[in-house]
Amino acid sequence: MPNRLQDKIAVITGGNSGIGEATGHLFAQEGAKVVLMARREAEGQAVAAAIRDAGGEATFVACDVGDDESVTAAVRQAAQAYGGIHLLFNNAGGGGGSQFPNEPNAEWHRVINTNLTGTFYVSRAVWPHLVAAGGGAVVNMSSLAAQRGFSSRMQDEFGTTSASYYAAKAGVDALTRYMAGAGGRHNIRVNCVRPGQILTPGATRGTSKNPDGGHHVFEKMFDFAQIVQGPGLPEDVANLVLFLCSDESRFVNGEMINVDGGVAAKI
Repeated sequence: MPNRLQDKIAVITGGNSGIGEATGHLFAQEGAKVVLMARREAEGQAVAAAIRDAGGEATFVACDVGDDESVTAAVRQAAQAYGGIHLLFNNAGGGGGSQFPNEPNAEWHRVINTNLTGTFYVSRAVWPHLVAAGGGAVVNMSSLAAQRGFSSRMQDEFGTTSASYYAAKAGVDALTRYMAGAGGRHNIRVNCVRPGQILTPGATRGTSKNPDGGHHVFEKMFDFAQIVQGPGLPEDVANLVLFLCSDESRFVNGEMINVDGGVAAKI
């Protein structure tokens, strides 16, 4: 069914690459007016221009989701750009490279601030616009890390991201449940996606590249645990986000949905 987001106004954080970029293109193809938010302005402007070149409507607003003042100003600008906000995809985030118990304080605070506090800041700023619009949809970005554990052998053989990332994404899950409850009276649905192995620029950074798009930094672990062979793509996540923001998912609320190729072992 085409034009599933016709005349909707959507804010996408982390919209300058990867999953955010793919979602921006898909939303615009489905009729939405897209506001991309990110820190790296040159990349964000390029994505917005590419969406417009393809016939869509998009604008870029510089924003650091971990800075409350930056978020407040950016959301105000986003609402003014097209006259409101109906949809929010809290996509911005990132992990850390340290291992517990040796993770530095600075890394812990940075990862928590970007992933969890940033989701809170942007959601809080956008919320009045969703209420004023008579309802809307929010999709938060979590991770398989929010529910997956590991053994010592798995950590030694495959590695893992930081404790701060696990904690931040578990917090995003909890925040999603809370927001879904708060949004019920305002016709605002809030759901969450948990990607696994997705070939984004962040996930392939520091790995060898090939014509198929490179390798995920935790590729060996996913190849061991995943039912579906091979990596996922940003478009695989974008397709789910589109569904959760469209009326097709009107009876789906407060859910955490994995996009991970069926990782067989979860705790």
